[in-house]
Amino acid sequence: MQRKVTRQIRIGAVPVGGSAPISVQSMTNTKTHDVAATVAQIRRLVEAGCDIVRLAVPDMPAAEALFDIKQELPAVPLVADIHFDYRLALASLERGIDALRINPGNIGGNDKVALVVKAAQSRHIPIRIGVNAGSLPADIVAKRGGHPTPEAMVESALRHVRILEEHDFQDIKISLKAHDVPMTIAAYRLMSEAVDYPLHLGITEAGTVTSGVIKSVVGIGAMLAEGIGDTLRISLTGDPVEEVRVGNEILKALGLREYGPVLISCPTCGRCNIDLAGIAAEVEQKLAVIKKPLKIAVMGCVVNGPGEAREADFGIAGGAGQGLVFRKGEIIKRVAEQDLVAELFKEIDKLVVEEEQ
Repeated sequence: MQRKVTRQIRIGAVPVGGSAPISVQSMTNTKTHDVAATVAQIRRLVEAGCDIVRLAVPDMPAAEALFDIKQELPAVPLVADIHFDYRLALASLERGIDALRINPGNIGGNDKVALVVKAAQSRHIPIRIGVNAGSLPADIVAKRGGHPTPEAMVESALRHVRILEEHDFQDIKISLKAHDVPMTIAAYRLMSEAVDYPLHLGITEAGTVTSGVIKSVVGIGAMLAEGIGDTLRISLTGDPVEEVRVGNEILKALGLREYGPVLISCPTCGRCNIDLAGIAAEVEQKLAVIKKPLKIAVMGCVVNGPGEAREADFGIAGGAGQGLVFRKGEIIKRVAEQDLVAELFKEIDKLVVEEEQ
């Protein structure tokens, strides 16, 4: 797929836009002023494959905590999420934040914007403009029948963009989010045609893990398949680590990122004579700690199993109480069903050791 070419910004050491790989973001749900809890959660996010982490900065104690958080995690790109108060933006910049999420039209007059822009420019810190369908300016919504539309979302975002551009600031990233998937896709399509700033993809208020993942995969996957998007966040109600895992899986499914193993497992049917669901779940859990890009097949019968397993780096194919273990297309051994997972991971461990030598 051909990606839309955008200008590039940097959030810490991570490039966003241009030819840079699409990055995965998440947001902590700890109280930012609780440094220990926030640092612990950020470490979990990074371990899961998160490239950029956003933190809520609703008050000055949260802003002041950013310095200590950065001291603990100097290599992790951190974004301060701020609404309305320019003083929190200034405080966050002074404490070493790597990017701001703030809408310049909502932080006071032109003099307040000038202060934030000057402080960001002097530190080479980008600003993300984030528009949500549920909080668009009343005058823009009124022009379009009193309801949010893709056009209203784009107009609102461009209003903020123009404010920054008037201050000669172009280190900008844009997001346009709604819980409505078709509206979100339409808004990003329009924005992609209107500007060359990098775009941050997301479906906001997507829901719990089940419904939220479906909406995010459909919406974000569709935009990425069209070449739209430079970075993304999956918005789920719950543990943010799940957001990172889903984001990486979307990129892996589209061939846009290699990060950790890809698991192939067949659907169960009447031909299956082993506990395929249990085996696949166990393999998936064990693969979660492996960072090396591998293709792993877990197949349940002799119809498609051996062929699919042969296409994988490693695979297992089951039969009646027993199964085969494959490595790069070659049958290694026949083992009892209860030993399949253990024997599979013995072979994976061997490869890791071989490549480290």
